Amino acid sequence: MTDEPDALWVDDEAGHLVRPYTVVEGRTRPSTHFDLLTLVLATGARPQTYLGPEHEQALDLCGGPISVAEVAAHMKLPAVVTKVLLADLVQHEALTTRAPRAIESAALTDRETLEAVLRGLRKRL
Repeated sequence: MTDEPDALWVDDEAGHLVRPYTVVEGRTRPSTHFDLLTLVLATGARPQTYLGPEHEQALDLCGGPISVAEVAAHMKLPAVVTKVLLADLVQHEALTTRAPRAIESAALTDRETLEAVLRGLRKRL
């Protein structure tokens, strides 16, 4: 055990003492659509009611734009559980979402870049 705030909920040998789906009361469908690349950002507003420590942790991670996948990884929770937590925060207007920027298709098919990468890989192998 460590002196971290969540030390009561994590046992080094057993892992999380509270199962992931318990923190979202068994819900598996977020009320807001997210994919793993959706960017979330704290609005500065705090929920009017206390939602729980996991919601607080998620909100703290969203100080700058961060993807849903990154939040899930930092929290060590399944993506669907993270999406439910984030959806709760969006409903309380504590988070805002944005789709990731599209990559220009020309950049994907730039033959010169792809050939340079291939040459570099061949040198390493």
